[in-house]
Amino acid sequence: MDILKSLGHPEEIINLFRFKMGGCSAVMPKLDYESMSESLRTCYAYLNQTSRSFAAVIQALDGELRHAVCIFYLVLRALDTVEDDMSIPLDKKVPMLNDFHTYLYQHDWCFTESQEKDRQVLEDFPTISLEFRNLAQVYRDVISEICHRMGVGMAEFLEKNVGSMKEWDLYCHYVAGLVGVGLSKLFSASKLEDPEVGQDTELANSMGLFLQKTNIIRDYLEDTQEGRAFWPQEAWSQFAGRLEDFAQPEKLDSALSCLNLLVTDALRHVPDVIAYLSRLRNQSVFNFCAIPQVMAIATLSTCYNNPLVFQGVVKIRKGQAVTLMMDATNMGAVQSIIAQYSQEIFQKVSLTDPSRDKTLHILAIIQEKTTLSQSSLPSRTHHLSPVYLSAAMLLAALSWQYLSTTAAQAQGTGDMQG
Repeated sequence: MDILKSLGHPEEIINLFRFKMGGCSAVMPKLDYESMSESLRTCYAYLNQTSRSFAAVIQALDGELRHAVCIFYLVLRALDTVEDDMSIPLDKKVPMLNDFHTYLYQHDWCFTESQEKDRQVLEDFPTISLEFRNLAQVYRDVISEICHRMGVGMAEFLEKNVGSMKEWDLYCHYVAGLVGVGLSKLFSASKLEDPEVGQDTELANSMGLFLQKTNIIRDYLEDTQEGRAFWPQEAWSQFAGRLEDFAQPEKLDSALSCLNLLVTDALRHVPDVIAYLSRLRNQSVFNFCAIPQVMAIATLSTCYNNPLVFQGVVKIRKGQAVTLMMDATNMGAVQSIIAQYSQEIFQKVSLTDPSRDKTLHILAIIQEKTTLSQSSLPSRTHHLSPVYLSAAMLLAALSWQYLSTTAAQAQGTGDMQG
């Protein structure tokens, strides 16, 4: 039960309760699907089916930007599905990736041979490409350009592993940094953000790299078990003969050293993340950008020096995620969150870790970037008496159980009426 995982974190229990009572609507209001065309409704259905993380924040964006980002996501999801599908032979896959941007203007193009779980975005690509062509030209130009550059980059890495740290940056640029660049250009094109947001591609690239590196670090075991290698050889070869060796219990010390090195490398993007977010003016765009970033630094803090990375997928608590989502709605709060998790990582740094000096250096820079906000904001630490805390947790747990049961009964009634 989600609430039990947050027993030591009273603010998470309160926020889980608020979320259950509809508190999420302030951050992520519901869409009016009835006013959409059938093809656009289908696109939003695909968005909700294929995105675990971004569907809600995309649908909370303002105005026409919402549709542009929805289609952008689906186009790149289709491209990514081609890249991931190991059943497509290379002599067929490489041309598909290189030419994928041209399919946006081919009304009937689709691909029905994929074995991937998200294959519906390829099988029904004509619906997605139709809505792409319904977008304003300024949005179409951005989406087509990024799709082209990403496809070429994916094709480049199909037949080689990520070797050097520079290649890690390049791979992450192709699959995620370009997403940040494209989104930033869409923000500016919508007039919801200033032109400099779309023009500063370095900061936009860092936004994508921070998220991608966090996912690669977290997903070590899943990727290696499926034959994928995204940890850079320059890093892991310092500590092991093979990347998959880190899953062996006797290799734990070496595994943690490599893990901490990669977390440290990911953290160097955080100052750029702070700089980027500080430029945003539209609330829906800020929420869209900030929420994944604070989730990422919370995930990195959980992963740092954590043996569980080599035993399964490490995830933050649902209560933790809900709290971050509800809190990260302004720059001061985001800086406070970043400072909190940076401090958590600092407290875990071992005296014997090979990357200790580099880790402490980047953490000092991050703390310096967040210090000004810390002096003017109340602490996020909650001090409650044991008696009050116990009573509050018991009340929240009982209320949560009641609401869950009521919701399930209502759902069952609705199903019977349908």
